[in-house]
Amino acid sequence: MYKLNPARGVARLMAICLSTLFCGAVAHAQTLPDAIARSKVIKVAVNSIYPPMEYKDPESGELVGFDVDLGNAIAKELGVKLDWQESAFEQLLPSLATGRVDMVLSGLSDVPGRRDAADFLDYLNSGAQFYILSARGNEIKQPVDLCGKPVGTSRSTSFPADTAAWSGKNCAGKAPINVVGTEDTSSARMQLKQGRIVAGVQGSETLPYAMKLEANTYKPIGEPFATSPEGIAFSKANTKLRDAVRAALDKLIANGTYAAIVAKWGLQSSAVHQVTMNGSKDH
Repeated sequence: MYKLNPARGVARLMAICLSTLFCGAVAHAQTLPDAIARSKVIKVAVNSIYPPMEYKDPESGELVGFDVDLGNAIAKELGVKLDWQESAFEQLLPSLATGRVDMVLSGLSDVPGRRDAADFLDYLNSGAQFYILSARGNEIKQPVDLCGKPVGTSRSTSFPADTAAWSGKNCAGKAPINVVGTEDTSSARMQLKQGRIVAGVQGSETLPYAMKLEANTYKPIGEPFATSPEGIAFSKANTKLRDAVRAALDKLIANGTYAAIVAKWGLQSSAVHQVTMNGSKDH
């Protein structure tokens, strides 16, 4: 009977372990595009004016928010770093198309009109939400009370079209809502306080944060409408990065990291239980 030399056995075992670790590292690296596997950096476009998703901390000036924490957790899972590149909202998808960035993580709604240009990994639920000044609660009690009145919302989002569509369906026999496009959501809130509009429309995942900052100032009217998921956007040609990020997100949901980040930013009502793609669970 062949007897294994103990020293040789230990050496062989160590070689197997090292080989396994090496192969595991290689396999992990192969999940990323070659350029990113080499540089260990993913370039991410972000529009940092959408708290609590992404914004500049007023004291430190640093980029913070739910998307920032989630993005950094994804990067840690993939063994890379994120290079956050700030951009105007209108340039988020064009920067992806030109290759200036590798992905967009910026509270971007995954709506059908954007899927021709990019693939979306849906990681949070959102919905357009009517809101008013709390002081006008006796005057405006339900969304139909807004028919014929000026309602403001950020023109760079899908909310103006969503609001007009809602008005077309729910203001029959009445004057339609006068949709007022604003520079951004904070501008809409400013115009609301100035009396230039009687209501605003904002994402259901961000309105609670605004209400927290200005206690007793705003009041939601009705339930969120025109609901849509928020997605991380990728070039349709960059399926390797998309799939690697999806695998990382799946792990973060499974191990509780996602839930912890959701809880930190008070977004439990918007959380998802699984990652989907392009608005469908079939992908």
